Amino acid sequence: MGHTMSTQEAAARLLVRTLEAEGVEYVFGIPGEENIHFVNALNDSSIRYILVRHEQGAAFMAEIYGRLTGRAGVASATLGPGAINLQLGVADATTNSTPVVAISAQVGLDRIYKESHQIIDLVSLFRPITKWAELAPRAQALPEMVRKAFKTAQTERPGAVYLAIPEDVESAKVDPGLAPLPVNTVRPQEPSPSQIARAADVLALARRPIVLAGHGATRAGASGALVYFSERLGLPVATTFNGKGIFPDDHRNALGAVGFMRHDYVNFGFDEADVLIAVGYELQEFDPVKVNPAADKKIIHIHQFPAEVDDHYPVEVGVQGDISRSLHALADSVHRRFDLPSTGRRIREMLREELAEGATEDGHPLSPRRVVADIRAAMGREDIVLADTGAVKMWMARMYPTYEPNTLLVSNGLSSMGFAVPGAIAAKLARPDRRVLAATGDGAFLMNSQELETAVRENIPITVLIWDDSAYGLIGWKMDLELGASSHIAFGNPDFVKYAESFGATGHRVESAAELLPTLRKALAEDTVSVVTVPVDYSHNLRLTDKLGDLTDPF
Repeated sequence: MGHTMSTQEAAARLLVRTLEAEGVEYVFGIPGEENIHFVNALNDSSIRYILVRHEQGAAFMAEIYGRLTGRAGVASATLGPGAINLQLGVADATTNSTPVVAISAQVGLDRIYKESHQIIDLVSLFRPITKWAELAPRAQALPEMVRKAFKTAQTERPGAVYLAIPEDVESAKVDPGLAPLPVNTVRPQEPSPSQIARAADVLALARRPIVLAGHGATRAGASGALVYFSERLGLPVATTFNGKGIFPDDHRNALGAVGFMRHDYVNFGFDEADVLIAVGYELQEFDPVKVNPAADKKIIHIHQFPAEVDDHYPVEVGVQGDISRSLHALADSVHRRFDLPSTGRRIREMLREELAEGATEDGHPLSPRRVVADIRAAMGREDIVLADTGAVKMWMARMYPTYEPNTLLVSNGLSSMGFAVPGAIAAKLARPDRRVLAATGDGAFLMNSQELETAVRENIPITVLIWDDSAYGLIGWKMDLELGASSHIAFGNPDFVKYAESFGATGHRVESAAELLPTLRKALAEDTVSVVTVPVDYSHNLRLTDKLGDLTDPF
């Protein structure tokens, strides 16, 4: 060997330097015996290691960090069970088009080829849920492989990647001259003028176009361009649940969000449309059959990459490139304004009426509408709410008005339960100037409630609002709707106030409807880890779906 041991550095230190070169601020994880050198090397770096209580929490933290910053969040685990525990959050990130780099240990190359303790083929396990998954075969490969991991995670349609680092690779010695690769930022290209012209031709003949904006528009920072496009052409704009906030709900052209289980008010705007302009929309966010049931609408697909194939999403014109530049170019190429249908105004009025009615409902347990109305009253326009999967997501995504991108976060790609509490921790780290609220059902809360300890220990102030009905409420809703009765959904809960206090957090119990808003405001102002529990009356669920099921023409 050309270098003595004293002039060499550990591969673990090289790995840390490659992460620093990528601009990594946080690594979320749990150490294991096989990656102690990596965790130790982080002590002498600019990166803050956030020790979590379950690897699933680490993956959800990395996902929400990636979603809010556009830079890949990093989750770290040991081999075997630790790596497997990362998988739900990794799959959630890929299906939600969010950049994540998951790194785990693996057994040494000296025994990976034979039956041995803790060996499992992790790369094969991660391949179907990532954009790229690979094992580092030697320490010298780390600069190239880490650069590829971040580039793959962050470009085109973002997603998760996975890198396995064998124990003997992590502890190997490398030449200290081995350096991280330079980071090259890929810029989205200009849209094709011929595709813009084709899209303009479709709009020139359109009778009643409608815009559907998705998560990709949020990632691309296209809010300003979308407002310009809508105002210039006089077009109504609906969003997916994941796209909420990309178009302000108090704008006169706003229709609200589509994604509810029944034909909701917003769907009527699509019923009338002959041309659908999809902006940053991805099919896993919301099934296109719900807005194009007869597959007869002409579709203009505006995104940074081509659309997926679906028989209810026949793309007439695909405009690939920077979304903001595409919207500006198309707006400037269409020489007409459309008459904004009265549908949008009526939809906004109906949703506003629902929220206003909800704010006056004073029953106990509380109506879901009252909880949504009070959350909106307590939060600022730029504050962040994470609505966990369950009935809470349906009520929040449907009714909660949003005015800025990424101010209501849901999982609509995989719809994983349990992401909101760990996700809130990452949201506060990514946006320390915003107040952060995790709105979660009691079922989802107890899936990752152990991360309250992480938030308390790391001094990351978040507020958790538990919608308490002692059941898996969304499943009960679906059973009642389709089967006429529900079963096997009820469970018992701990005393959530004592539970929160046992972690060193603050606990609050809402005993009446009038107490919710002041309690929320108090908890948010405490600048600590707070848990608020509120009993919710989900008999309102069926009343809502019955009402929407009876809708034929609300206008």
